[in-house]
Amino acid sequence: MFHLMFGLPWLVVATRFLWPLPWPLAIKVLIALLLLVASQYHYISRLSSGSVFAPELPRPLIIAFNLAMAATILLAVFQIALDLTALVLALFKGRLPLVPPEVRYGLGALAVVLSAYGVQQALRVPPLKDIEVAIPGLPAAFDGYRLVQLTDLHISNLFPATWARAVVERTNALDADLIVMTGDLIDGDVAHRARDVAPIADLKARDGVYAISGNHEYFFDYDAWMRQYEALKLSPLLNRHIVLRRGEAALVIAGVTDRSAGRFGATPPDLGAALAGAPAGAPVILLDHQPMDAARSAKKGIALQLSGHTHGGMVWGLDRIVARANNGFVSGFYRVGAMQLYVNNGTALWPGFALRLGPASELTRITLRPAR
Repeated sequence: MFHLMFGLPWLVVATRFLWPLPWPLAIKVLIALLLLVASQYHYISRLSSGSVFAPELPRPLIIAFNLAMAATILLAVFQIALDLTALVLALFKGRLPLVPPEVRYGLGALAVVLSAYGVQQALRVPPLKDIEVAIPGLPAAFDGYRLVQLTDLHISNLFPATWARAVVERTNALDADLIVMTGDLIDGDVAHRARDVAPIADLKARDGVYAISGNHEYFFDYDAWMRQYEALKLSPLLNRHIVLRRGEAALVIAGVTDRSAGRFGATPPDLGAALAGAPAGAPVILLDHQPMDAARSAKKGIALQLSGHTHGGMVWGLDRIVARANNGFVSGFYRVGAMQLYVNNGTALWPGFALRLGPASELTRITLRPAR
């Protein structure tokens, strides 16, 4: 069903866009077959690499698949809009209007340009996004405390070592007090990704680099990746917390495992365990990959939750669907009871659909301020 779903846009393009064009049949059939192959990118990934989540194909080929698949989907949307417009006009004219080939050429060019732009936006090393968060009860000693959130790096053949190294260099230049990584660091097993993730070990922050798991870590031998986290000098915050101190002042950073962990026989998220023994009255910043359970976090007195997972919805319009699948949370700040929730658009995204049209990737520096 998953692969059939991606074949539907191809069917629209083949029958409603290509077939009416005044081109030789052989050319139309050839283009249709090429687009059919592109539409089955995930099926090809499954056959060649064993997983739709980690295509172990050459990077240029992964980029080409994403370009062609995105262009096909966009063109299908444009063609459906064109057909609906023609039907509306037919109600007034009494017949379906003829669509000049030039209209279809324009739609095709627009789909290609938008897909090329969207893939380029997905692949870039993201620019800095600076935000300030007012934390109730934040001690004065932590006023101006700076942490950098990296999330959804999805290091893979699409986001390889060169890209990871550029992210690390840009992050280190921010001179952060703390770096937090909120899941989905990788796509692929340790054997395939060891070289690509190696630059992560060079991340530097005064109070350390802490990480939680996302859902993708469970797809590729979770235990092996948690061992690799430690080899990369990442400190896992898996249902536990740390206490940062400035003299007598305290700030708690807690983390939980991903909500999908139970399906893989791993330890499910346990916020109670994560907070056990935390100093009373100290503000708590929670790292939780998926934002869906924000209401639960708010009831536990969390001041700020940092999440990712949604990639910001990736495309205007699609973000509304992603929001519905995540209890309404998709991008940016939300107030959940007395808690603030920040849903990061992601440093990168899943290589199976590398397209950004609207919601931008981000390298996020968060400066803490006491709430007035």
